[in-house]
Amino acid sequence: MFEISERAQQYRDELLAFMDEHIYPAEAVYEAQMAESGDPHFQPPIVEELKTEAKQRGLWNLFHPHPEWGPGLTNLEYAPLAEIMGRSAHLAPEATNCAAPDTGNMEVLTLFGTPEHKEQWLRPLLDGEIRSAFAMTEPAVASSDATNIQLRMTRDGEDYVLNGRKWWTSNALHKNCKVLIVMGKTDPSAPTHRQQSMMVVPIDTPGVTVLRNLPVFGYQDREGHAEVSFDNVRVPATALLAGEGDGFMISQARLGPGRIHHCMRAIGMAERALDLMIDRAQSRVTFGEPVANRANIQDWIAESRIEIDMARLLTLKAAHLMDTVGNKAARTEIAAIKVAAPNVALKVVDRAIQVHGGGGVSDDFPLAGMYAHLRTLRLADGPDEVHKRSIAQWELRRRDPNWGKRA
Repeated sequence: MFEISERAQQYRDELLAFMDEHIYPAEAVYEAQMAESGDPHFQPPIVEELKTEAKQRGLWNLFHPHPEWGPGLTNLEYAPLAEIMGRSAHLAPEATNCAAPDTGNMEVLTLFGTPEHKEQWLRPLLDGEIRSAFAMTEPAVASSDATNIQLRMTRDGEDYVLNGRKWWTSNALHKNCKVLIVMGKTDPSAPTHRQQSMMVVPIDTPGVTVLRNLPVFGYQDREGHAEVSFDNVRVPATALLAGEGDGFMISQARLGPGRIHHCMRAIGMAERALDLMIDRAQSRVTFGEPVANRANIQDWIAESRIEIDMARLLTLKAAHLMDTVGNKAARTEIAAIKVAAPNVALKVVDRAIQVHGGGGVSDDFPLAGMYAHLRTLRLADGPDEVHKRSIAQWELRRRDPNWGKRA
Protein backbone atom coordinates (compact mmCIF):
# COMPACT_ATOMS: atom_id res chain seq x y z
CA MET A 1 0.00 0.00 0.00
CA PHE A 2 2.85 2.39 0.83
CA GLU A 3 5.28 1.22 -1.83
CA ILE A 4 7.78 3.95 -2.65
CA SER A 5 7.58 5.33 -6.19
CA GLU A 6 10.50 5.12 -8.60
CA ARG A 7 11.21 8.86 -8.46
CA ALA A 8 10.93 8.92 -4.67
CA GLN A 9 13.38 6.00 -4.47
CA GLN A 10 15.82 7.92 -6.63
CA TYR A 11 15.58 10.96 -4.36
CA ARG A 12 15.95 8.69 -1.34
CA ASP A 13 19.14 7.13 -2.69
CA GLU A 14 20.60 10.51 -3.57
CA LEU A 15 19.64 11.98 -0.18
CA LEU A 16 21.19 9.05 1.70
CA ALA A 17 24.43 9.57 -0.24
CA PHE A 18 24.35 13.29 0.56
CA MET A 19 23.88 12.53 4.24
CA ASP A 20 26.81 10.11 4.32
CA GLU A 21 29.16 12.19 2.19
CA HIS A 22 28.38 15.67 3.47
CA ILE A 23 25.87 16.05 6.33
CA TYR A 24 27.29 13.66 8.93
CA PRO A 25 30.90 14.78 8.33
CA ALA A 26 29.74 18.41 8.63
CA GLU A 27 28.25 17.97 12.10
CA ALA A 28 31.58 18.35 13.90
CA VAL A 29 32.52 21.31 11.67
CA TYR A 30 29.19 22.94 12.49
CA GLU A 31 29.73 22.53 16.23
CA ALA A 32 33.25 23.95 15.99
CA GLN A 33 32.12 26.98 13.97
CA MET A 34 29.27 27.68 16.39
CA ALA A 35 31.58 27.41 19.40
CA GLU A 36 34.21 29.65 17.81
CA SER A 37 31.65 32.35 16.96
CA GLY A 38 30.37 32.70 20.52
CA ASP A 39 27.01 33.70 19.03
CA PRO A 40 24.13 31.24 19.56
CA HIS A 41 22.41 32.61 16.43
CA PHE A 42 25.49 32.61 14.20
CA GLN A 43 25.04 31.36 10.62
CA PRO A 44 27.98 28.95 10.20
CA PRO A 45 29.66 28.94 6.77
CA ILE A 46 29.31 25.16 6.64
CA VAL A 47 25.53 25.53 6.35
CA GLU A 48 25.85 27.69 3.24
CA GLU A 49 28.33 25.20 1.78
CA LEU A 50 25.86 22.38 2.36
CA LYS A 51 23.08 24.38 0.72
CA THR A 52 25.24 24.90 -2.38
CA GLU A 53 26.01 21.19 -2.56
CA ALA A 54 22.37 20.19 -2.11
CA LYS A 55 21.29 22.56 -4.89
CA GLN A 56 23.89 21.11 -7.24
CA ARG A 57 22.60 17.63 -6.49
CA GLY A 58 18.97 18.59 -7.10
CA LEU A 59 18.10 17.96 -3.44
CA TRP A 60 16.26 21.25 -3.04
CA ASN A 61 12.69 22.20 -2.05
CA LEU A 62 11.86 18.51 -1.91
CA PHE A 63 8.87 19.27 0.34
CA HIS A 64 7.05 21.52 -2.12
CA PRO A 65 4.04 19.75 -3.68
CA HIS A 66 3.70 22.15 -6.61
CA PRO A 67 5.85 21.26 -9.66
CA GLU A 68 6.29 24.95 -10.44
CA TRP A 69 8.29 25.42 -7.25
CA GLY A 70 9.76 22.00 -6.46
CA PRO A 71 9.85 18.38 -7.64
CA GLY A 72 6.12 18.04 -6.96
CA LEU A 73 6.38 15.02 -4.67
CA THR A 74 3.29 13.75 -2.91
CA ASN A 75 3.12 13.62 0.88
CA LEU A 76 3.71 9.88 0.71
CA GLU A 77 6.77 10.35 -1.50
CA TYR A 78 8.24 13.11 0.65
CA ALA A 79 7.66 11.41 4.00
CA PRO A 80 10.65 8.99 3.80
CA LEU A 81 12.88 11.89 2.76
CA ALA A 82 11.80 13.93 5.79
CA GLU A 83 12.65 10.93 7.96
CA ILE A 84 16.17 10.79 6.55
CA MET A 85 16.64 14.53 7.18
CA GLY A 86 15.47 14.04 10.76
CA ARG A 87 18.59 12.01 11.48
CA SER A 88 20.49 15.31 11.46
CA ALA A 89 17.65 17.70 12.14
CA HIS A 90 19.81 20.78 12.80
CA LEU A 91 21.59 20.53 9.44
CA ALA A 92 19.83 18.46 6.78
CA PRO A 93 16.47 20.31 6.56
CA GLU A 94 18.10 23.73 6.17
CA ALA A 95 20.72 22.35 3.77
CA THR A 96 17.95 21.15 1.45
CA ASN A 97 15.68 24.19 2.02
CA CYS A 98 13.13 21.95 3.74
CA ALA A 99 13.26 23.49 7.22
CA ALA A 100 10.34 24.62 9.32
CA PRO A 101 8.77 27.13 9.57
CA ASP A 102 9.82 28.13 6.04
CA THR A 103 8.18 25.07 4.50
CA GLY A 104 4.78 26.01 5.89
CA ASN A 105 5.27 29.68 5.08
CA MET A 106 6.23 28.88 1.50
CA GLU A 107 3.12 26.77 1.08
CA VAL A 108 0.98 29.58 2.53
CA LEU A 109 2.52 32.09 0.14
CA THR A 110 2.04 29.66 -2.75
CA LEU A 111 -1.64 29.07 -1.94
CA PHE A 112 -2.71 32.47 -0.63
CA GLY A 113 -0.06 35.02 -1.59
CA THR A 114 -0.53 37.73 -4.19
CA PRO A 115 1.81 37.95 -7.19
CA GLU A 116 3.66 40.67 -5.30
CA HIS A 117 4.05 38.44 -2.22
CA LYS A 118 5.41 35.67 -4.40
CA GLU A 119 7.92 37.92 -6.13
CA GLN A 120 9.11 39.70 -2.99
CA TRP A 121 9.10 36.82 -0.49
CA LEU A 122 8.30 33.41 -1.98
CA ARG A 123 10.99 33.47 -4.66
CA PRO A 124 13.86 34.38 -2.25
CA LEU A 125 12.59 31.74 0.20
CA LEU A 126 12.52 29.11 -2.52
CA ASP A 127 16.03 30.11 -3.54
CA GLY A 128 17.26 29.82 0.05
CA GLU A 129 18.37 33.46 0.10
CA ILE A 130 16.25 34.42 3.13
CA ARG A 131 14.44 32.76 6.02
CA SER A 132 11.03 33.48 7.58
CA ALA A 133 9.09 33.10 10.82
CA PHE A 134 5.49 32.35 11.78
CA ALA A 135 3.97 34.48 14.54
CA MET A 136 0.82 32.95 16.00
CA THR A 137 1.37 31.88 19.63
CA GLU A 138 0.88 34.53 22.33
CA PRO A 139 2.04 34.65 25.98
CA ALA A 140 -1.16 36.13 27.43
CA VAL A 141 -3.64 33.48 26.20
CA ALA A 142 -3.89 29.71 25.81
CA SER A 143 -2.79 29.53 22.20
CA SER A 144 -3.63 25.84 21.86
CA ASP A 145 -7.03 27.32 21.01
CA ALA A 146 -6.06 29.55 18.09
CA THR A 147 -9.32 31.49 18.36
CA ASN A 148 -7.94 33.00 21.58
CA ILE A 149 -5.31 35.14 19.89
CA GLN A 150 -5.52 38.82 20.78
CA LEU A 151 -3.06 40.70 18.55
CA ARG A 152 -5.19 43.36 16.88
CA MET A 153 -5.09 44.19 13.20
CA THR A 154 -7.06 47.41 12.82
CA ARG A 155 -7.93 48.82 9.42
CA ASP A 156 -6.85 52.43 8.96
CA GLY A 157 -7.49 53.71 5.45
CA GLU A 158 -5.25 51.80 3.04
CA ASP A 159 -3.29 50.26 5.91
CA TYR A 160 -3.64 47.93 8.87
CA VAL A 161 -2.13 48.79 12.25
CA LEU A 162 -0.92 45.85 14.35
CA ASN A 163 -0.68 45.90 18.14
CA GLY A 164 0.09 42.93 20.38
CA ARG A 165 2.72 40.46 21.50
CA LYS A 166 3.79 37.05 20.24
CA TRP A 167 6.20 34.44 21.50
CA TRP A 168 7.71 31.17 20.30
CA THR A 169 8.15 32.89 16.95
CA SER A 170 10.59 30.27 15.75
CA ASN A 171 13.28 31.39 13.29
CA ALA A 172 12.91 35.09 14.11
CA LEU A 173 16.49 35.23 15.40
CA HIS A 174 17.98 33.48 12.38
CA LYS A 175 20.49 35.78 10.73
CA ASN A 176 18.67 35.49 7.40
CA CYS A 177 15.11 35.97 8.69
CA LYS A 178 13.52 38.81 6.74
CA VAL A 179 9.75 38.30 6.96
CA LEU A 180 7.04 37.21 9.38
CA ILE A 181 3.65 35.71 8.67
CA VAL A 182 1.51 37.08 11.48
CA MET A 183 -1.90 35.90 12.68
CA GLY A 184 -4.10 38.42 14.44
CA LYS A 185 -7.67 39.52 15.05
CA THR A 186 -9.29 41.84 12.51
CA ASP A 187 -12.93 41.63 13.62
CA PRO A 188 -13.71 40.56 17.22
CA SER A 189 -17.45 40.76 16.45
CA ALA A 190 -17.35 38.21 13.63
CA PRO A 191 -18.15 34.51 14.10
CA THR A 192 -15.44 32.80 16.14
CA HIS A 193 -13.52 31.29 13.21
CA ARG A 194 -13.83 34.43 11.06
CA GLN A 195 -12.24 36.89 13.47
CA GLN A 196 -8.63 36.15 12.51
CA SER A 197 -6.51 37.17 9.54
CA MET A 198 -2.94 36.60 8.43
CA MET A 199 -0.55 39.19 7.04
CA VAL A 200 2.94 39.36 5.62
CA VAL A 201 5.09 41.66 7.76
CA PRO A 202 8.77 42.41 7.01
CA ILE A 203 10.73 41.89 10.22
CA ASP A 204 12.34 45.34 9.92
CA THR A 205 8.97 47.15 9.85
CA PRO A 206 8.97 50.02 12.38
CA GLY A 207 7.31 48.90 15.61
CA VAL A 208 8.36 45.24 15.28
CA THR A 209 10.73 44.49 18.16
CA VAL A 210 12.34 41.16 18.99
CA LEU A 211 12.35 41.34 22.79
CA ARG A 212 14.23 38.18 23.64
CA ASN A 213 15.01 34.62 22.72
CA LEU A 214 13.26 31.83 24.64
CA PRO A 215 15.59 28.93 25.49
CA VAL A 216 14.36 25.35 25.20
CA PHE A 217 15.41 23.32 28.25
CA GLY A 218 18.38 25.68 28.45
CA TYR A 219 19.33 25.29 24.78
CA GLN A 220 19.71 28.47 22.74
CA ASP A 221 18.54 27.13 19.39
CA ARG A 222 20.31 28.79 16.48
CA GLU A 223 17.13 29.89 14.72
CA GLY A 224 15.75 31.27 17.96
CA HIS A 225 12.27 31.23 19.47
CA ALA A 226 11.49 34.90 19.86
CA GLU A 227 9.15 36.97 21.92
CA VAL A 228 8.12 39.80 19.59
CA SER A 229 6.16 42.97 20.27
CA PHE A 230 4.08 44.81 17.68
CA ASP A 231 3.66 48.47 18.62
CA ASN A 232 1.57 50.41 16.11
CA VAL A 233 3.07 48.39 13.26
CA ARG A 234 1.69 49.84 10.04
CA VAL A 235 1.49 47.63 6.95
CA PRO A 236 -0.39 48.20 3.69
CA ALA A 237 -3.70 46.40 3.18
CA THR A 238 -1.93 44.45 0.44
CA ALA A 239 -0.11 42.59 3.23
CA LEU A 240 -3.30 40.58 3.80
CA LEU A 241 -3.16 36.90 2.82
CA ALA A 242 -6.31 35.54 1.15
CA GLY A 243 -9.05 37.73 2.66
CA GLU A 244 -9.99 39.33 5.93
CA GLY A 245 -11.27 36.63 8.27
CA ASP A 246 -9.40 33.82 6.49
CA GLY A 247 -6.67 33.45 9.11
CA PHE A 248 -8.05 30.36 10.80
CA MET A 249 -8.63 28.66 7.45
CA ILE A 250 -5.04 29.42 6.38
CA SER A 251 -3.67 28.08 9.67
CA GLN A 252 -5.46 24.76 9.15
CA ALA A 253 -4.21 24.51 5.57
CA ARG A 254 -0.68 25.23 6.79
CA LEU A 255 -0.53 22.77 9.67
CA GLY A 256 -1.58 19.53 7.93
CA PRO A 257 1.50 18.98 5.75
CA GLY A 258 3.74 20.47 8.44
CA ARG A 259 2.67 17.79 10.91
CA ILE A 260 3.67 15.06 8.45
CA HIS A 261 7.10 16.67 8.12
CA HIS A 262 7.56 17.03 11.88
CA CYS A 263 6.49 13.46 12.56
CA MET A 264 8.72 11.89 9.94
CA ARG A 265 11.70 13.91 11.14
CA ALA A 266 10.90 12.69 14.67
CA ILE A 267 10.99 9.11 13.39
CA GLY A 268 14.37 9.85 11.80
CA MET A 269 15.64 11.08 15.17
CA ALA A 270 14.34 7.92 16.80
CA GLU A 271 16.12 5.75 14.24
CA ARG A 272 19.42 7.53 14.88
CA ALA A 273 18.91 7.26 18.64
CA LEU A 274 18.29 3.52 18.25
CA ASP A 275 21.52 3.16 16.27
CA LEU A 276 23.42 5.08 18.96
CA MET A 277 21.84 2.94 21.69
CA ILE A 278 22.84 -0.30 19.94
CA ASP A 279 26.39 0.88 19.26
CA ARG A 280 26.85 1.99 22.86
CA ALA A 281 25.38 -1.22 24.28
CA GLN A 282 27.69 -3.34 22.13
CA SER A 283 30.82 -1.32 22.93
CA ARG A 284 30.42 -0.96 26.71
CA VAL A 285 31.24 -3.77 29.15
CA THR A 286 29.82 -4.06 32.68
CA PHE A 287 30.44 -6.92 35.09
CA GLY A 288 32.35 -8.83 32.45
CA GLU A 289 29.78 -8.70 29.66
CA PRO A 290 28.71 -6.25 26.94
CA VAL A 291 25.76 -4.17 28.05
CA ALA A 292 23.94 -5.49 24.96
CA ASN A 293 23.80 -8.92 26.61
CA ARG A 294 21.47 -7.65 29.34
CA ALA A 295 17.88 -8.75 28.92
CA ASN A 296 16.41 -5.35 29.75
CA ILE A 297 18.60 -3.66 27.12
CA GLN A 298 17.50 -6.19 24.52
CA ASP A 299 13.90 -5.47 25.52
CA TRP A 300 14.51 -1.74 24.94
CA ILE A 301 16.02 -2.42 21.52
CA ALA A 302 13.15 -4.70 20.50
CA GLU A 303 10.46 -2.37 21.85
CA SER A 304 12.08 0.58 20.08
CA ARG A 305 12.06 -1.24 16.74
CA ILE A 306 8.39 -2.20 17.16
CA GLU A 307 7.29 1.28 18.23
CA ILE A 308 9.25 3.12 15.53
CA ASP A 309 7.80 0.93 12.80
CA MET A 310 4.27 1.37 14.18
CA ALA A 311 4.66 5.16 14.23
CA ARG A 312 6.11 5.18 10.73
CA LEU A 313 3.26 3.11 9.31
CA LEU A 314 0.66 5.36 10.93
CA THR A 315 2.41 8.43 9.53
CA LEU A 316 2.62 6.92 6.05
CA LYS A 317 -1.08 6.07 6.26
CA ALA A 318 -1.83 9.70 7.09
CA ALA A 319 0.31 10.86 4.17
CA HIS A 320 -1.43 8.43 1.83
CA LEU A 321 -4.87 9.63 2.93
CA MET A 322 -3.88 13.29 2.52
CA ASP A 323 -2.82 12.51 -1.04
CA THR A 324 -5.89 10.47 -1.92
CA VAL A 325 -8.85 11.87 0.02
CA GLY A 326 -7.55 15.22 1.29
CA ASN A 327 -6.46 16.74 4.59
CA LYS A 328 -9.96 17.04 6.01
CA ALA A 329 -10.75 13.37 5.54
CA ALA A 330 -7.35 12.47 7.01
CA ARG A 331 -7.76 14.67 10.06
CA THR A 332 -7.98 11.77 12.56
CA GLU A 333 -4.78 10.24 11.26
CA ILE A 334 -3.00 13.60 11.15
CA ALA A 335 -3.94 14.25 14.78
CA ALA A 336 -2.97 10.70 15.74
CA ILE A 337 0.53 10.88 14.27
CA LYS A 338 1.15 14.22 15.95
CA VAL A 339 0.59 12.46 19.28
CA ALA A 340 2.24 9.15 18.42
CA ALA A 341 5.48 10.09 16.66
CA PRO A 342 6.99 12.51 19.21
CA ASN A 343 6.03 10.25 22.12
CA VAL A 344 7.59 7.19 20.48
CA ALA A 345 10.73 9.14 19.60
CA LEU A 346 11.00 10.46 23.16
CA LYS A 347 10.82 6.92 24.56
CA VAL A 348 13.56 5.72 22.23
CA VAL A 349 15.81 8.71 22.97
CA ASP A 350 15.23 8.25 26.71
CA ARG A 351 16.33 4.62 26.49
CA ALA A 352 19.39 5.63 24.48
CA ILE A 353 20.29 8.25 27.10
CA GLN A 354 20.06 5.59 29.82
CA VAL A 355 22.34 3.24 27.92
CA HIS A 356 24.86 6.06 27.41
CA GLY A 357 24.97 6.75 31.14
CA GLY A 358 26.30 10.17 32.11
CA GLY A 359 27.39 10.82 28.54
CA GLY A 360 23.77 10.69 27.42
CA VAL A 361 22.83 13.91 29.21
CA SER A 362 25.94 15.76 28.02
CA ASP A 363 26.58 17.55 24.76
CA ASP A 364 29.15 14.95 23.74
CA PHE A 365 26.29 13.05 22.12
CA PRO A 366 23.24 14.43 20.29
CA LEU A 367 20.72 12.67 22.54
CA ALA A 368 20.08 15.45 25.07
CA GLY A 369 19.46 17.94 22.28
CA MET A 370 17.16 15.47 20.55
CA TYR A 371 15.19 15.00 23.76
CA ALA A 372 14.72 18.75 24.23
CA HIS A 373 13.55 19.16 20.64
CA LEU A 374 11.17 16.21 20.75
CA ARG A 375 9.69 17.19 24.09
CA THR A 376 8.93 20.59 22.61
CA LEU A 377 7.25 18.90 19.65
CA ARG A 378 4.57 17.57 22.02
CA LEU A 379 3.48 21.23 22.30
CA ALA A 380 4.31 22.70 18.89
CA ASP A 381 1.56 22.62 16.24
CA GLY A 382 -0.94 21.84 19.00
CA PRO A 383 -0.35 19.98 22.28
CA ASP A 384 -1.10 16.28 22.61
CA GLU A 385 -4.22 16.97 24.64
CA VAL A 386 -5.87 19.06 21.90
CA HIS A 387 -5.21 16.39 19.28
CA LYS A 388 -6.51 13.62 21.56
CA ARG A 389 -9.61 15.68 22.34
CA SER A 390 -10.27 16.07 18.62
CA ILE A 391 -9.80 12.36 17.98
CA ALA A 392 -12.14 11.47 20.82
CA GLN A 393 -14.83 13.84 19.53
CA TRP A 394 -14.63 12.41 16.03
CA GLU A 395 -14.83 8.87 17.40
CA LEU A 396 -17.83 9.71 19.59
CA ARG A 397 -19.63 11.26 16.62
CA ARG A 398 -18.79 8.21 14.51
CA ARG A 399 -21.03 6.23 16.84
CA ASP A 400 -23.55 9.02 17.41
CA PRO A 401 -23.54 11.83 14.82
CA ASN A 402 -25.55 14.02 17.20
CA TRP A 403 -23.19 13.62 20.11
CA GLY A 404 -22.32 16.96 21.65
CA LYS A 405 -24.97 18.82 19.63
CA ARG A 406 -27.85 18.29 22.04
CA ALA A 407 -29.09 21.15 24.25
